[in-house]
Amino acid sequence: MSPTPIRLGGRLPLANYNALSAHQQRFFDEMASTVVPKAGASAFLVQDGEGMLIGPFNPALLHPESAKSVLELQFAEVKNSDLTARLREVIILTVGSVWQADYELYAHSAVARHVGLPEDVVISLVAGETPDGLQPEDLSAHRVARQLTVERRIDDSLYRMAEDSFGPLPF
Repeated sequence: MSPTPIRLGGRLPLANYNALSAHQQRFFDEMASTVVPKAGASAFLVQDGEGMLIGPFNPALLHPESAKSVLELQFAEVKNSDLTARLREVIILTVGSVWQADYELYAHSAVARHVGLPEDVVISLVAGETPDGLQPEDLSAHRVARQLTVERRIDDSLYRMAEDSFGPLPF
């Protein structure tokens, strides 16, 4: 995986801070004070060399009210989740590989390394493979995420295996 995202803004041009409305600028500033430091701690980029937001953070500026709610939900999920950081990254990379979500794979590969997933595991997950040497809980999470994403359902045997790892599942 390359050290920087391939398409920094996706299909949209990167938003210039000075061209944003006051409301958009406030949301930009909020992301700069919350998301940027979190990304820096895991060694992935949220801004380009000129300070413009990249990846999913660039289009978030189009509708700051909605994007702020999504960001708050994401922070609440992380804060209140029973999932470990390691499990979360296994799931995100598994789903990201199915959806071929370039920026998600780029950013969460860095986060996965930061929370202790070995490089060979990260590479396998990004490639859409089931890595060797996953811990049993990681393997259950990977299989559930993959089957749910690809087949839109979980068969009974996998559900039972996941239930043994995580307890009753809400689906």
